[in-house]
Order: sequence, then C-alpha cells, then structure tokens
Amino acid sequence: MEESLPITILISATVVAGIAAQVLAGYFHIPSIVLLLLFGILLGRDGFDFLNPSLLGVGLEVVVSLSVALILFEGGLNLQLGELKEVSSSLRNLVTLGVLITLTGAGIAAHWLSEFPWSIAFLYASLVVVTGPTVINPLLKQIGVEKKVSTLLEGEGVFIDPIGAILAVIVLHFVLSGNVEPLILIKGLVLRLGIGIAIGTTGGWLLSQIIKQDKFLSQELKNLVVLASVWGLFSLAQVLRGESGLVVAVVMGIVLKASNLPSEPLLRRFNEQLSILANSVLFILLAADLSIASVFALGWGSVLTVLVLMLIVRPINILISTWNQDFNWQQQLFLSWVAPRGIVAASLASLFAVSLTKQGINGGDSIKVLVFLTIMMTVFFQGLTAGWVASLLDLRLIQESLTANSDDIKTQESGKISRTASELV
Repeated sequence: MEESLPITILISATVVAGIAAQVLAGYFHIPSIVLLLLFGILLGRDGFDFLNPSLLGVGLEVVVSLSVALILFEGGLNLQLGELKEVSSSLRNLVTLGVLITLTGAGIAAHWLSEFPWSIAFLYASLVVVTGPTVINPLLKQIGVEKKVSTLLEGEGVFIDPIGAILAVIVLHFVLSGNVEPLILIKGLVLRLGIGIAIGTTGGWLLSQIIKQDKFLSQELKNLVVLASVWGLFSLAQVLRGESGLVVAVVMGIVLKASNLPSEPLLRRFNEQLSILANSVLFILLAADLSIASVFALGWGSVLTVLVLMLIVRPINILISTWNQDFNWQQQLFLSWVAPRGIVAASLASLFAVSLTKQGINGGDSIKVLVFLTIMMTVFFQGLTAGWVASLLDLRLIQESLTANSDDIKTQESGKISRTASELV
C-alpha cells in the first residue's frame, strides 16, 4: 500500500486540480485549457514540484491513448451531421489540402526560424496540423458564433485530429528509420484510414443495434457498454495498425449520431462528462512534466515560428480551402484567427519525445517544448480574444438569439390566448 501511495496521490491530486481548473474557467468565462496549463505548470517540476507524472511510467501512455480515444469519440458524437452539408466542400479542403499547406508552412518555419533539421522540423509540423475539438467546441459555445462558421471549425477539429495523428506517426517512422518514400507514406495513411473506417462503421452499427434493446439494458448499462465498445474496438484497431484506433473512435461517434438513438441525449451527456475528466487529467499531467527553462532555451526563433503558423500559414490555409465557398471576408478572417491546438498535439508530442530519446535521436525534447509553446500561444492569444474578434466582425449570435427567444415568447403567448379562447367557447 505504501509503495502505491505516491501514485494514488498523483492521480487524485491531478483530478482535483483539473476539475478545479474547469470550475474556475467556467466562473471567469475563459477557455479551460488556459487554467489547465497554468495549474499543471504550477504543480509540476518547475513549480511547486508536487506532481511527478514520471511515476506512472508506461502507464502514462495508456492513459493518454485511452483518453484521446474517448475525446475523439465524444467529438464525433456531437457533430451536427445535417449542418455539415453546408460546409462539406470547405471541410474536405481543410482536412486534405489544408493539412498539406500547414505541414509545408510549419515545416519550413521550424527549419528556418527555429533552426531544426528538416526531419525534426516536419515532425513538428505534422504534430500541429491538428486543432482540437476539446478546445474549440467549448470556446464556440461560450462566445456564440454564427452557425456556418462554428460548424466548419467543429468539423475540422473532429476530422483533422485522427488524420493528423496518423500523419505524425508516419513522419515519426521516417525520422526513426531514415526511409522517406512518398508511396509508403500514402500507403500507410490509406491503410490506417481504411482499417479505422471499416472497424468504426461496423462496430458503430452493431453497437447501435445493441443499445436499442431496451428490454435488458438499463440506461446506465448502455453508457458503460458504449464505453467498453469504444475502448475495445480502439485497441483492436491499434493492434492491427498503429493510430488507426483514433479513426475508429471518430467514426463510431458519427455512426451512433446518425443512428438517431432515443437515448442519445443521455449517452452524449455521459460521454461529455468523461471527456471533460479525461481532458482535465491529460493537460494537467502533460503540463506538469514541461520544463519552463527549456521553453526559454528555444529562443525568439520558436516564438516567430508559432507566429508564422498563426498569422501566415493559417490564413493561407483558410483562403485556399474556402475559395468560392460563399464565405465572406469576416468569416474567413475569424476562421483564420481561431485555430487553437489541443490535447492530441500535446499527447503525441510527449510520446514522440520519449521515442526519439530511446533511439538516441536529438530533438525530441525540443519538439515537445515547441508544440507546447504553440498550444500556449494559440490558446492564450486566440482563445482569450476570440469573443472580441467575433464581436468586431459582427459574427456573434446575440441578436439572433434574442430574436429567437422573442419569437418563442410570442408563440407561447399566442398559444395561451388560443387555449383561453377555446375554453371560453
């Protein structure tokens, strides 16, 4: 019992800190990731040195993998499929052509400004092509952006995470093996996507049929069956081909959403709570292991690299991806500004740093630090100013919400008048 006490304290303190950060973020109306990062750094080795994630050893990888799968499943389950049709062309461009634009631009910036070797520079770039639904979705709900813009950003966050993760794993393979062949890259990407889509679609459909059996499944048991199925099929896909499990998680969420399950609201609420817990724990643990001294050691070149990613690469990506897609300049400007990185980038960067160090390749810690700097800069600057930018560009839904509420009140009043008249008659 005494031997396991430090790990028990680590896990319980992490959960307490994570939930406290979520509560305070809700109270002050700021993105939760801001406080999660701050709490993690303060409690970590460069702060009060209270949390030591290295105690978990390989268990940290397990926690990261299963938590990310849960987060991506929840993202797929919350997608508004009907609304995606309006932005489907732009969304397709963002997760295909946009990935290549970000990969190229971020790689060049990391090489020239941060002075990374080309292989390490493009490994960093592959990690930051993702955005992150766990950061974007709460932010959009908080500030209330018009539907077309929020739908595109939410869709990008959900779909680009597994694609970016697979791409990053393939690039890591090239860095470790020194074998760079485009055909192998394309083959690996297609194979992982194919396995993930096949298992996710089949598993999601079978799961939907099981959940519809109300005779022997209570609502509480349905929630746990879903959780077990997601993790089970995620692990199966990981055995067949690494990182294809992330695709499984997203596809299963989308299939369940499309199944129109009667119990979907309760299922979604349960998974949202689990996702919040997973996101809180991961960010606290990963931030606690970050060295602030190593951030300053990167120098101003790293800051310039992130600024190029934010102010040049992202706007080019949005301009090309939304070309002739009925987006006005205000919408394009907001889309260009809001692209905070999230937990997938942070978790993969931490795992890649370990892999590179084991192989005796320099640059693993530098990649991890630069990715966290990217997360901090995009979250702090974009997350804290997104509401102001949306108001400046007249993209908030305040007026539309007031109008909708006014219409609802009028409808209710008219209904009351009709019922009163019918009673008098």
